Amino acid sequence: EVQLVESGGELVQPGGSLRLSCAASGLTFSDSNIKWVRQAPGKGLEWVTSILSNGVTYYEDSVEGRFTISRDNANNTVYLQMNSLKPEDTAVYFCATGGSLRSNKFFYRGQGTQVTVSS
Repeated sequence: EVQLVESGGELVQPGGSLRLSCAASGLTFSDSNIKWVRQAPGKGLEWVTSILSNGVTYYEDSVEGRFTISRDNANNTVYLQMNSLKPEDTAVYFCATGGSLRSNKFFYRGQGTQVTVSS
């Protein structure tokens, strides 16, 4: 059974930073492409970033230059470093696998972690 468990979300002030983690099990992690998607209050699911099994990364335009996705294959974990956070980054963040690289579609998704950017 594939399991994805996110952690690291919390309340942060605008301009601040957070690092989210996604611990994966039940899949061949080193061969898996992983993405982060988010859902803001009252809005649909939005693709944020993806990292391929070979380490190549893709970012949605609004987070390019502020967010960095990385992976640790030895520990089956993907990270999302978020800098210069804005109120519009407030959302539940999910890590997921499956679906097209730049889409919000997925085969498996974690339970999510809440990120709130507010003063």
